Amino acid sequence: MSKDLRILLVDDHSVVRHGVSVLLKKAFDGVTVTHADSFEDLLTKLSEKQDLLFLDINLPGGNSTKMVEEIRSKHPNLLIMMFSAYDESRYALRYIHAGANGFLNKYSKDEEIIKAVKSLLETGKYISDVVKEIILENALLKKPINPLEKLSDREIEVAELLVNGDGNLEISNKLNIQMSTVSTFKTRIFDKLGINNIVKLIEILKVYKN
Repeated sequence: MSKDLRILLVDDHSVVRHGVSVLLKKAFDGVTVTHADSFEDLLTKLSEKQDLLFLDINLPGGNSTKMVEEIRSKHPNLLIMMFSAYDESRYALRYIHAGANGFLNKYSKDEEIIKAVKSLLETGKYISDVVKEIILENALLKKPINPLEKLSDREIEVAELLVNGDGNLEISNKLNIQMSTVSTFKTRIFDKLGINNIVKLIEILKVYKN
């Protein structure tokens, strides 16, 4: 491994940063670890050369795939490892598609974290067994990675209004359609997404809609 490896750990919990830092310094000789606790702090620290970025999803100042896209546009060669407690099966592919090189769960064992870093340094990517299974399932069943791809533009429009708390009457007035049509759209949305309530719709839009 390179003796001048530079790693930036970005997490708003100092305990997490220091724990991972200790682990990486034990595993890799001569590694330099820098800390950041917000997206703004991250951008400042990236003004100095970094090789690998450990990035939490739920971060002050940036908690969506847009932060990955912004980082990637400015630092095309930076290795980005998403490091989150969020459900890997729901979030990993979304962030990888946005430009991350891998997704690692915070609850991973020390050995898995070291393995993931070595994989990134040697191959430029890290694909966990969970993500491999999702990719295989999507390919075999021809399922869209983003379930919102099943919805039409109008259905997306209605879904967003439902999530915002609008009722059928409000949606009818805003989109200039009949209330019965709104009900039909709502039924279609739920059927296509395999859900039966607004709470689950909110969760899906939060994960898959920028």
